This record gives sequence, structure tokens and C-alpha cells, in this order.
Amino acid sequence: MDLTIIPHKLSGDVSIPSSKSIAHRCLICAALADGVSKIKNISMSQDIYATTNALESLGAKFDIDKSSITVTGISNASRTADIDCGESGSTLRFIIPVACAIGTQSVFSGHGRLPERPIDIYIRELSSKGITFSYNNTMPFTVSGTLSGGNFCVEGNVSSQFITGLMLALPLCSQDSHICLTSPLQSEPYVNITIECLRYFGIKIEKTERGYFIKGNQKYSPAEYTVEADFSQAAFFIVANSIGNKINITNLPNYACSAQGDKKIIEIAEHLCYNKKAGIKDDLYINASDIPDLVPILSVLCSLSECRTHITNAERLKIKESDRLETTARMLSNLGGNVVKTENGLIISPICSFSGGTVDSYNDHRIAMAAAIAATASTETVYIKNFDAIKKSYPDFLPDYKKLGGAVCNGITLE
Repeated sequence: MDLTIIPHKLSGDVSIPSSKSIAHRCLICAALADGVSKIKNISMSQDIYATTNALESLGAKFDIDKSSITVTGISNASRTADIDCGESGSTLRFIIPVACAIGTQSVFSGHGRLPERPIDIYIRELSSKGITFSYNNTMPFTVSGTLSGGNFCVEGNVSSQFITGLMLALPLCSQDSHICLTSPLQSEPYVNITIECLRYFGIKIEKTERGYFIKGNQKYSPAEYTVEADFSQAAFFIVANSIGNKINITNLPNYACSAQGDKKIIEIAEHLCYNKKAGIKDDLYINASDIPDLVPILSVLCSLSECRTHITNAERLKIKESDRLETTARMLSNLGGNVVKTENGLIISPICSFSGGTVDSYNDHRIAMAAAIAATASTETVYIKNFDAIKKSYPDFLPDYKKLGGAVCNGITLE
């Protein structure tokens, strides 16, 4: 679906979806628990369906009632499973070690750019712990065997999803395990979310000087969990307010209590708004290592600030749903922004407003939504190709956008 957006300010109330990161983890914990759990305030997106379908293939049962899911844990694991991860990197990297820990021979498939996303850390580490991979650098591929505990050496500067996957699986092994970080950990807030969810379902993870210690033979306990709203999705409307819109987010989580790293968007937005009012034009440096998902919408905010912004340590964005460094830079350039792509980030110089233009989302949900927010600060019409990508994480973004006053055309007819 392609959209035409006529520049118009947004105003009104909006309720944002629940945290996709937390939901993935809670659903997996509930599936591994012996008994029935209830996960409340789940926003169903393509990625969440990918995880529930994967867990059903392994033997869990799900009863979905609007925004609540009753989960019956895996009592008899499937001997074999065909697991379609859709385009969800979280599903892929979380479920691989889980399937191995319960001994299910599994065929993993996926779509979009997912077959290109690396799993080399698992191949290296799990192959010495009882697991056999039939893998030719793409999908589908097969894993078989039963995972043993032990020492797992993981680079901290790759993806925290590998660490989360191991944390979910290793408590089920009979041996104790240690995840040893061979480089400083990036995206640590996502690991902290994992530890918090595991604790809620009865699993203990101990942080050590070099990584994490995981006791073997632990048991997941069923629980009732309410998933908080997603700062990653709230970021689009927080930025919208910073560039001239008037939106009231009705369900923003408590900043102090939330483990979500993307809550940092509030701090960054306030800092840039303060600098703009104060006329401060010193270059700003934003380290994106812990907040990679914020980069597309941050780039919109930075474009309309008073200072030149350097977004650094974002090289992992190259292997997301799109090469997000490249597609974010193209989005800004096509809308009249001033951006230079570097090897590990972006340098964004300020402009007064966007000038309209055509943006291809490249099937990346965050590029599509960032472009829609940029349209509210544009002097001319914005055209967005492949807007359907939003279904991956925020299917109701377009209805919410229109409810807030967004002027959206489909072809030449106003919807």
C-alpha cells in the first residue's frame, strides 16, 4: 500500500501499543512454564503472531481474547517442528536455543531480509553443546539435538538477541552455564528486560564480572503479567510533539520504573527542545548503541533541531528489516533533509522544515512511521511507498494517525 500524506498538524489523545520486546519474552516464559499463565495488554502484530505460532509448533497452547492471551505451557515438547519466523529477528534468535533446549528438531524459515540476518554466534557456540545445524547461510535451515549447558562466549557488540535467547534456554539445561561477554555489551537495556521477565516467571540470572551465570535445572513458574506500553512506538508521537504537534499519550509507562532503554527518547527530545529555545547550536553526539530502534525517528527530530547531530555506534542497523543507516539517510534526503551517512552512523545538519517528496519504506516499519511523522513538518506533500510495513509492529498506526487529524490520501481519493 502506498500513501499520500498532506502536511497537517496532529492533535488529540492516543494510546500506544504494548511493548513488543516485553511481549516476546513473556510469551516465551509462559510457554516454558509448567501450567497456565495469562499475559495481559498484548498488542497483536505480525512479529507477535510469529512468536506465538513458533511456540505452538513446539507444543504450547494459546487462547487469544482481544488483548489478553492465556498460555498453556509445553508439557510434551514436539519431536519435530516447522517454525516460520516471518520477518521477526526476535522470534528467530529467541526460539533457536529454546527449541534446542527442549530437544525439538526444528526447521526454521522466514521472509523479507530475515534469511540474511546472521546466526553465526549460535552455530559456533551451540555446535559444541550437542546441537547440529544444517545451514547454508540462508533459510530454511534445520537444528537438531538437545542443548547442554556450559560456557558460552558471546560478543557484546553484535546483537543482544543472542544473549536473550541463551538466557531463555539455558535455565532448562541440567548443567550450570555462564555467558561470557568477549566485548562490551551494547543494547544492555534489552538484556535487562529479559532478566526482569525471567525473574517474574521464577528464573534467576546472576550478573558476573564478565557476563552472566545461569543455574541449571531451573523451573519456569506460571504467572499473570501485564505488558506495559512501548516507548519504541511512543517515540513517534513524542517526536511529533517536539516538532509542533499536540498529542496526549494516554498510557505512557512510568519513566523511573520502566526497564525499556527506548525511554531515553524523552530525555533526548527535552534536551534538543531546550537547546532550540535557548539558541544553543553546539554539535550534539548521540550514542545509539543502546537505542538502535530510535534512530529513524530520532533523525526526524534532529533534522529540525538547532544543532548538527552526530548519531554514532549504529552500525548494527545495517542488518535490520532494511539497512537502516542507508534507508534513514535516503528518507531524510528525499524529504529535503541534510544528512551524511558514515560507517557507523549519521551526521544530520538542521533544516527549517521538510520540503516533501517520495519515501520508500523498503518494507521497514520504522522508516514508514518516521516518514509519516516528518510529513507533519513538511511544506509539501509526502508520498510513502510500502506503508503496509507498519503491520510488523504497529498495525493501528495509520488509524491512530488519521484519528489525530492526519490527512491521508490513497491514490487521489481522500479516505
